[in-house]
Amino acid sequence: MSEQISDHAGRSGLLERVQAVLPARFRRGAAVVPVVRLAGVIGAVTPLRPGMTLSGVAKMLERAFGTRNAKAVALVINSPGGSPVQSRQIYLRIRQLAAEKKLPVLVFVEDVAASGGYMIACAGDEIYCDPSSILGSIGVVGGSFGLEGLIKKIGVERRLYTAGSHKAMLDPFLPENPDDVARLKAIQREIHAIFITLVKQSRGSRLKGADDMLFTGEYWAGDTAIGLGLADGIGDIRSTLRARYGDKVLTPVIAPASGLLSGLLGRRAPGAGSLAALDGLAALPDEVISALETRAIWARFGL
Repeated sequence: MSEQISDHAGRSGLLERVQAVLPARFRRGAAVVPVVRLAGVIGAVTPLRPGMTLSGVAKMLERAFGTRNAKAVALVINSPGGSPVQSRQIYLRIRQLAAEKKLPVLVFVEDVAASGGYMIACAGDEIYCDPSSILGSIGVVGGSFGLEGLIKKIGVERRLYTAGSHKAMLDPFLPENPDDVARLKAIQREIHAIFITLVKQSRGSRLKGADDMLFTGEYWAGDTAIGLGLADGIGDIRSTLRARYGDKVLTPVIAPASGLLSGLLGRRAPGAGSLAALDGLAALPDEVISALETRAIWARFGL
């Protein structure tokens, strides 16, 4: 009898030692909630300044939802928005994976989830934020510059050749055409309607504000956003997950692929070094403009 007890104790000790060296998600006795961080301007892509796109986050999302023994997936969002197309595609991929794997999605907002960032946040079954987080900005914005006066002042002649009466619509070097502005606003209203429908379908009866308040492009701090039904509560990821799944909850962070293999796959073709340097120099003006645009998008929310 004592030999059986000793044998059982030995097997238990061996199992514990094996589990100690296994990755966290394979250990027994603790809930697993993989974490994916989605941060930055959405869809603004230049060679040196990639924005958040579906192609850039798809692998992370698939790995998170495919994590063994996962009880839920947590998304940490910090984005002032950007491309409505990329925002909606990321939203749809999250909801598709959640349905396939039958896993709840918990969203945690950092500084801001505004515009397209809030659209992605709506993929969560529940949204949590900090009291100082900024949420909302459910609208569509577009902008340009009017430079026709500048080129006249410096003596530059604009030469533009098109086939199609509206091909040069909203060209910044031409005087503003009211008909072109009306066409742009019609497109914006169409995209805005899609955004509104998505928010209403995602948040449902939790929305408390009137349409003419919620969907004007205005944004709010955490407590007010909760009162309007745009979020579900104040909470940081660690405290919230521990309260729900226990102090031993495991939260592996799903990061973008890195290491030797990804470096080899991403390496340029042999002999392209000089071309790469030329590409970098040619891209500098675009990079400066991209940096200024990115800074301006964050600055709209005081960040």
